[in-house]
Amino acid sequence: MLKTHNCGELRVENVGETVTLAGWVNNYRDMGGVIFIDLRDRWGLTQIVIDAEKAGDAAYNTADAARSEWVLQVTGTVDNRLEGMNNPNLDTGEVEITVQTITVLNKAKTPPILIDREGGEDEALRLKYRYLDLRRQRMQRNLTVRHNTINFIRNFLSDRDFLEIETPILFKSTPEGARDYLVPSRVHPGKFYALPQSPQQLKQMLMVGGIERYFQVARCFRDEDQRSDRQPEFTQLDIEMSFVEQADIIELFSQMTKEMINAHSIIPLKAGDIPVLTYREAMDTYGSDRPDLSFDMKLVDVSDLVADTGFKVFSGTIKNGGMVKALVLPGCGHYSRKDMADLEAVAKKAGAKGLAFMLTDEEGNAKGGISKFLTAESAAIFARAGVKAGDAIVFGADTRFRANTALGEVRSHMGAKLGLRNMNELALAWVVDFPLFEEELANGRPTPMHHMFTSPKQEQIPMLKEKPLDVLADAYDLICNGFEIAGGSIRIHNRELQNGIMNLIGMDEEEAHDQFGHMLEAFEYGAPPHGGMAFGLDRVVALMTGEPNIREVMAFPKNQQAQDLMADAPSAVVSQQLDDIHLALSGRALIDQMEE
Repeated sequence: MLKTHNCGELRVENVGETVTLAGWVNNYRDMGGVIFIDLRDRWGLTQIVIDAEKAGDAAYNTADAARSEWVLQVTGTVDNRLEGMNNPNLDTGEVEITVQTITVLNKAKTPPILIDREGGEDEALRLKYRYLDLRRQRMQRNLTVRHNTINFIRNFLSDRDFLEIETPILFKSTPEGARDYLVPSRVHPGKFYALPQSPQQLKQMLMVGGIERYFQVARCFRDEDQRSDRQPEFTQLDIEMSFVEQADIIELFSQMTKEMINAHSIIPLKAGDIPVLTYREAMDTYGSDRPDLSFDMKLVDVSDLVADTGFKVFSGTIKNGGMVKALVLPGCGHYSRKDMADLEAVAKKAGAKGLAFMLTDEEGNAKGGISKFLTAESAAIFARAGVKAGDAIVFGADTRFRANTALGEVRSHMGAKLGLRNMNELALAWVVDFPLFEEELANGRPTPMHHMFTSPKQEQIPMLKEKPLDVLADAYDLICNGFEIAGGSIRIHNRELQNGIMNLIGMDEEEAHDQFGHMLEAFEYGAPPHGGMAFGLDRVVALMTGEPNIREVMAFPKNQQAQDLMADAPSAVVSQQLDDIHLALSGRALIDQMEE
């Protein structure tokens, strides 16, 4: 090794020792005859002192030439810092190295981004020079938390007889919700592999294979539009177990998640047991199946209070089978019509036709909005919803699903705007009893809410033919601060039932056999009852480190346009490579290629 200790290791107990350190120049101070350099590596900083009289001309001249981010090796004696010069912000702040020799291992140009502190630069610059961004303390911390978290998971599951098994990256293209990334085959012209969106089918095949307890830290790929919690390639903790029920999985992974957060998270876990909400409770109370439970705004059903009001929007909605939901906005009684119009835009984006409101004055009296239509009902509404003086209250009138969803978006928006979200704790909850199919159909056919391999509740299987939208799934999600961090289900393990689900969603027998014949056939050879789940590890680590998006916990992420700015990918390829895989470009792609 080129060093005897790391730069975060030395303490007063080491005083008097001769040591060798190697690392980067974090900062440099020339005090006239004495040069101070903070030397940095992954483990921290150590102050080194180059005194012209003690170190000699060679060492002093070398130090005098050094600049930020040069890579140095220094040998010297560990000394106590001078009285009053200790740095309580550094683990090594009581000691320094009096240098005897110093060697330049590599010089560095002036970096385009600051390393020793956040520079406020555009994210594109950080991603272009990601190898420099990774030197920053924040990124080193995040990747350390990521490593420790994955290491904890591996040990936890291995101690419980799970086997870690890798599944193929090159697999068959099958419909799984998002677009596949396709890989053309050179040896089979005109045919393609697909990069896996998840190992879903393969882990079920492992259960058929008798593995019983499987996990994998799996790379997954989805060609979809980017956002803060999406990347074209991401990491998933994939888990499957045989001979289990939903309660077994919830118990085991509640334990794992709590222990993992308590051991390695920078943001602490909210005290108490992890609550279990039904999908219906989550939607009715918070307007979302992944509500942020770090704050306590709740939706309230006021349908019965306004069913006979003269305000036809409300009474007409209820008469037609809909409902009226309300949400209190604390301290917003001063809101202007423009403020409310901005909120209405949030609700409309979620599918609402509009957003009615009332304000209250300092005495708690209703004013503004639709208050003139609800003079007789406002007191009862305020009492049920818990409206206080100076608050506002907004209403959603629509089908149950759309009223809940629209106010859920308003709740989320206002939770952030009003500073109600508690960013200093992780609020977990399980959500169970999802509908097997989406509540509102887009194509006239039931669409699986999770995926087509999710088992319906066993007692509700007879309802599939007549009332499929009333059937509940044996599915469960783990949520945290408004994000789904894990999801899973008990799977279908019977070919007849799986065929029935595929037929129900519009997949004929030929298509089912072409896409999933390998699974359907496997189910005929003694497939065990099984279930599992998958954790989005990037999102989990982002929440544990308090980061706003998953790019901050990935070493080499893509940007919002799915580009790698550091390597300039995706990029053009030479024509011979296309010939080898029997592909030709056309249209816009051909023009772009020619221009490049």
